[in-house]
Amino acid sequence: MRKSFIAIALVAAGLNVSAQSALKPYGVLPSQRQLNWQETDMYCIVHFSMATYTDKEWGYGDEEPGIFNPQSFSAMQIVGAAKAGGFKGIVVVAKHHDGFCLWPTKTTDHNISKSPYKNGKGDILKEYQLACQKLGMKMAVYCSPWDRNNALYGKPEYVTKVYREQLKELYSNYGPLFMSWHDGANGGDGYYGGTREARKIDRSTYYGWDTTWGITRKMQPGASIFGDVGPDVRWVGNEEGHAGETYWATYTPHAPEEGKVPANGFVKDYEGTEGTRKGKFWMPAECDVPLRRGWFYHQSQDGQSKSAYNLVDLYYKSVGRGACLDLGLSPDKDGVITGEDVNILKQFGGILKQTFAVNLAKGAYFKASNIRGNNSAKYGTAFLTDYSRYTYWATNDKVTKPTLEVDLHSAKTFNVIRMRENIKLGQRIEGAAFDAWIDGAWKEIATVPSVGANRLVRLPYNITTSKVRLRITKSPVAVAISDFGLFKEPVHLVAPIILRNKLGEVSITTEAPVGSIRYTTDGTQPTASSPAFIKPFMLADDGEIKAISLDGNNKPSEVSTQAFGLSKSKWQVIGDDAKKAIDDDANTFVAKLTSSELVVDLGADYTIKAFTYLPRQDKQTDGMVSGYSWAVSNDGATWQTVADGEFSNIKSNPIEQLVPLKAAVKARYFKLTALKLISGTGISAAEIGVQVK
Repeated sequence: MRKSFIAIALVAAGLNVSAQSALKPYGVLPSQRQLNWQETDMYCIVHFSMATYTDKEWGYGDEEPGIFNPQSFSAMQIVGAAKAGGFKGIVVVAKHHDGFCLWPTKTTDHNISKSPYKNGKGDILKEYQLACQKLGMKMAVYCSPWDRNNALYGKPEYVTKVYREQLKELYSNYGPLFMSWHDGANGGDGYYGGTREARKIDRSTYYGWDTTWGITRKMQPGASIFGDVGPDVRWVGNEEGHAGETYWATYTPHAPEEGKVPANGFVKDYEGTEGTRKGKFWMPAECDVPLRRGWFYHQSQDGQSKSAYNLVDLYYKSVGRGACLDLGLSPDKDGVITGEDVNILKQFGGILKQTFAVNLAKGAYFKASNIRGNNSAKYGTAFLTDYSRYTYWATNDKVTKPTLEVDLHSAKTFNVIRMRENIKLGQRIEGAAFDAWIDGAWKEIATVPSVGANRLVRLPYNITTSKVRLRITKSPVAVAISDFGLFKEPVHLVAPIILRNKLGEVSITTEAPVGSIRYTTDGTQPTASSPAFIKPFMLADDGEIKAISLDGNNKPSEVSTQAFGLSKSKWQVIGDDAKKAIDDDANTFVAKLTSSELVVDLGADYTIKAFTYLPRQDKQTDGMVSGYSWAVSNDGATWQTVADGEFSNIKSNPIEQLVPLKAAVKARYFKLTALKLISGTGISAAEIGVQVK
């Protein structure tokens, strides 16, 4: 009788009198290979092949193997640059859409053994494998299913005798692999053994993915398979390098056969970006983005790589939201990463290393509102700073909105918060808030709509406090939190932003106060002795501006570089009202014209060396040009076509397209004709332009 009374009293006081059972998993769960992939956090995909030498993004398939002859190829330099950036692995593009194989395959003559590289005895894949082994890096392969060179493409024999055999060779000779990477581009025009035609395939059935991926499972069981919609890792829906602010590792693809490639070839972007709450599959997202503007090396893009702080921002928007970051590296024609890109990677890796070197919450006193079954040894807060992703603090089944107070013992300054769930038990939390003790009261400093494998909160300002509080605001089940950390990202100068209006006036601004801004217009690197930016200046002709910010001690920021074409102040669009295509504003665009042409009067004769086309930037594809021709005229009546081709991969990577001419041409008028559109019936453009001599 007395024991019952005591038990009732303890329950009334909110105490647990008996240990609860083990925490039950929630929803679908990751496999071991997916857990291994998740722990990789960041890796690089390396594009180096025929397109490096033809200055294209997608090769046509008719390239001669003789043009592939890098003079200084160094897998050690490439893999080492990735490692210096903090990346843990590389994905080698073993074969791109042009069909050229970087290993001596038995399946086609279109391979490295027919090139002059190492007198036909070279094997780029083997060099990557040895470099990864020596440097302790993971390795993966990408073998394009689309092959614009192979005469069998589109027939069943291509899949059974070529593509699957190529995968078997890669799996047999270059493992162990942490991923097998499969692109979504399939079918279209190509060389195809000399027929030079367009071939279409049913992507949902042609490759027989069940059988094809069965080869991966048998030969490389530890490799996660990446595809547009899995089956292990999904595409995030953009090539901008970020997941959604709300991000679920679970996903239900919309396709004829769930888990397979959709018939139309594309997932809905926003669905891939955010995932599906309570999705049918555990299918986390990879955020792929090139370091440069394109995936392959183009000399015209030197000086335009993403800065180290651009990469830091992408890190927080990909890895920091629970996805993984896949950064594209593009060796030059000599077969090495440029010094510019090497330095950027090194700076980026240094920033991350410095930021996460010390967890300011280590050694703090944690006070949880609830611990599962009062069993601190198994579910207590000590696991929050033990560096394991799978030991965790858990609550009782009915406690879904717990709080956690963190006493830092003394005032600490931080600007990054890290929180992780034990995803072996599923992704559980649907909302959390963070408070700091400021001026004698709790003040909310951040909220997140999801957590998952990794959630990094990058605060816009420093917080100095002795106490922090975590509040779980929404969760359908008890929580299982494996990590809590507070970190200090180093202070940095923000690189300037360089803009030019339609009148040709250049302005240079920064997002934060600085001592001064210095710039150059002759291609040299700016220093503290370069001209100071005081007010906007004119740049009527094309040119390149470089600028830096300086603090009060003349410490420089990273260099900003912006190339400009001919000023458009005197230009006129002929015919349709399409002024927004020449207003020097990337955020405006012309769309839904009835015509497939844009004609521009430059106002005077110029010697043109290149054309540019910037597609609309609103994530829509109506009118986006994929096949083009450029023509010039001196009178607006008689036209000469001077360039034609395709804007490869423009849907996924809608950056400005540069079309250099084989020979400069003098003209007053130019015309862009859309030969092929991604969708819609009329041309669209954010900006069109020219570069002149």
